[in-house]
Amino acid sequence: MGTRLLTEKYQSEIQGTLHCYDRVVISGNLQPLCYAKGMTKYLYEQGIRIFDYSKQFAEPLRNLIRENAEKIAAENGLEIEFITKKDAFRKEERIKKIIATRGDHPGLVYIFSAMESCQAYRPWHNKATHKTYVKATQGKCLHYYFYFIDPYLGLCYLRVPTWSPFRLQFYFNGHNVLAAQLRQEGIAFEQAENAFLSIADFARANELAAIIEIEALHQKLNTFVAQYCPAVEQLALQYHWSIMQAEYATDIVFKSQTTLQAIYPHLLETLIQVVKPTDIATFLGRKLHGNYQDEMGNRFNKRWLGTRLKHQMGPVSIKLYDKFNLILRIETTVNQVSFFQQYRQVHHRDGTTSSKYAPMKKTIYSIPPLAETLQAVNKRYLKFISDIETPDVGVDKLNRLSETQQDDKGRRYKGFNLLAEEDASFFRLLIRSEFVISGFSNRDLRSHLTNKNTGQVTRLIRRLREHGLVKRVNQRYRYYLTEFGRQITLMALKLREMVIIPSLAFELA
Repeated sequence: MGTRLLTEKYQSEIQGTLHCYDRVVISGNLQPLCYAKGMTKYLYEQGIRIFDYSKQFAEPLRNLIRENAEKIAAENGLEIEFITKKDAFRKEERIKKIIATRGDHPGLVYIFSAMESCQAYRPWHNKATHKTYVKATQGKCLHYYFYFIDPYLGLCYLRVPTWSPFRLQFYFNGHNVLAAQLRQEGIAFEQAENAFLSIADFARANELAAIIEIEALHQKLNTFVAQYCPAVEQLALQYHWSIMQAEYATDIVFKSQTTLQAIYPHLLETLIQVVKPTDIATFLGRKLHGNYQDEMGNRFNKRWLGTRLKHQMGPVSIKLYDKFNLILRIETTVNQVSFFQQYRQVHHRDGTTSSKYAPMKKTIYSIPPLAETLQAVNKRYLKFISDIETPDVGVDKLNRLSETQQDDKGRRYKGFNLLAEEDASFFRLLIRSEFVISGFSNRDLRSHLTNKNTGQVTRLIRRLREHGLVKRVNQRYRYYLTEFGRQITLMALKLREMVIIPSLAFELA
């Protein structure tokens, strides 16, 4: 019998389950300016001397981007806010307040600017080889954050540096994309930040979330670049877009906070203790080798939105949240897409191709297969946590033991009392070594229960069977304790002998 998933155990208490991209960050690089040799070649082709790189190439383009940002701000009646301290405030919180006043209609929302580190180049003359070229270095330049609402992608931002090689960063959220799709189809929903508290049709929502139109996304990215980074038009080059970071969420939406909070603390306590490095590797579809050197482990955090458990393996992490105390979220975050393998066509240096498993490409066209991979990770993790017996399972077992059971013919068999000496003595009898190994018969029990006749012992055995404590095997009248029976008998003795009696003795003393 396979694992019964949490979504099956609590089916009546769950609104639905949603699989959807959450945060997606895309990096845009200009080819061939994104690496030093490519930049050197480009400058030579354009007739620009290497030591004139800053004044004749980088500075005019910097000024162009600045002028364009100021023009866009003026056209939209905005002032560009310069961030003087890196951690002065959270940009997302400021944007949320602005949207609350402005409204969530499409268009430019706000513009931030900040001095931040960036990739840069510096001219270099090699005296040994007598060659002149640019070398890669790290610098600082002014960056613009253009926050805007797109009709399809929802709230996004484009981060534009003012210095060459103009590496862009674009952000959108898959839940916002899904919200736009749901509106278009007239499906009612309630959204809070990056989560859905309710959806009228979860099945259709999952179908829509799986539809990822990469060609349309690619065209939108090029449109945003033309609008916010005019340097690309001057250079007559195209941006290459790759996945920088992606988060994929599986949300189990409960009907009430009470139900989730009854099981979530127990899940956390158990997972913190039982999840080992080999388990994390298994969730991610990897094998853990003895020479593995990267970061790996578990981390627990308390946040104002709830608590979070994080399992880390190198550039990938799996997180478990109780979002808004109503949503059990499993979220896998990947910062290096090539961590995962993909069955794809591989081009070899000799010009031949073959289909085999190889590291996944970073291009945005890997977003659909990456979604399948990350959803599989979330499902493996869900299966793992579903094996943890939550407190309600213990309640069900206790009820099964103590409540009266009725057979097919309407005969009733009363439950067992863990605290009663008569039942406790009987449980002690059932776990005798010879009974555990070879089972027992009616005659075996009568030899110990001298005060009972054959009919009484027969009914007692029937009572054990109806409560699931024993089973008959091999068409013989011999009985063995079930797993549930072994668990109950041992627990009954432990409860009396090690907890209740010593506690009462201590109190009386």
